[in-house]
Amino acid sequence: MEDKKIVELYLGRSEEAITETDLKYGVKCRSTSYNITQNREDSEECTNDTYLKLWNIIPPKEPEPLCAFVMRIVRNISLDRVRRKLAAKRSDSSYTVVYDELSDCIPSSENVEKYVEGKELAMLIDRFLDTLDREKKVIFLMRYWNFSTVPDIAKRLGLSESKVKVTLMRTRGKLKEYLEKEGVHI
Repeated sequence: MEDKKIVELYLGRSEEAITETDLKYGVKCRSTSYNITQNREDSEECTNDTYLKLWNIIPPKEPEPLCAFVMRIVRNISLDRVRRKLAAKRSDSSYTVVYDELSDCIPSSENVEKYVEGKELAMLIDRFLDTLDREKKVIFLMRYWNFSTVPDIAKRLGLSESKVKVTLMRTRGKLKEYLEKEGVHI
């Protein structure tokens, strides 16, 4: 079913909207959530929480595009769940590993607040991503937005793991250079 029709179901308060959302985006939601939480039950709960949030947000919002809206919600809910668990357990997760990889090219939160607003940094990263070719951009986003593992990225894109690792390392280096050139101190 087309996204516009799904949104219309939400606007009409039809429970079929949730069913159609799950049919269209359920696998992607659970996969992204699992990549973040590393737990099947948590990924199921985060996906269900996403559908509840969609139900409560639409109306009044009418998201366009729906896919990006759904994925942002499931990602944020999953990250919140991991943060709560980390606060409780003080343990490590793929979530922290991914951010550790980026720590050499992304400034600390103190520097971001000091030099650049968070939204400005996001805008700079978006502009940087626009300079990449499609393959590098997809690899970067799969790793740092969807929290996919290197083996998963390699398998899904038909690349070797070493090619994915090298691409990520070089892209992080280019991002660091780009941000420094834009005046973001790391």
